[in-house]
Amino acid sequence: MRDRLTPEDLRRNFDRELTSVTTGGGLTTGTGLDDETERALWAIADAHPEIPDALIQTARDTFEAQLDGSHAAARMSDLARRIDEINRR
Repeated sequence: MRDRLTPEDLRRNFDRELTSVTTGGGLTTGTGLDDETERALWAIADAHPEIPDALIQTARDTFEAQLDGSHAAARMSDLARRIDEINRR
C-alpha cells in the first residue's frame, strides 16, 4: 500500500466531496484534503441548498492551492515565524 495520495487521487477525492456537499451531503474522512480545502467545502455544505457560485469557485481555487503546495508553504512559513519568535524570547 502506498502512503501518499497522488494528485489524481486527491482530485478524485475533491470532486467526490464537492459533489457530496453540493447535493446536501457532508464530508468523509481520510480524503487527503487539507484543512483549508475542507473548510471551503464545509462552507458549501453550510450554504446548501442556495450555494453561491463564488463558494464553489473558492473551493476549487483552494483545492488548487493545496495541489500546488501554496498551503503547505504558508504553514511552513508560519511555523518558521513562530519558532523565530520563541527563539527570540
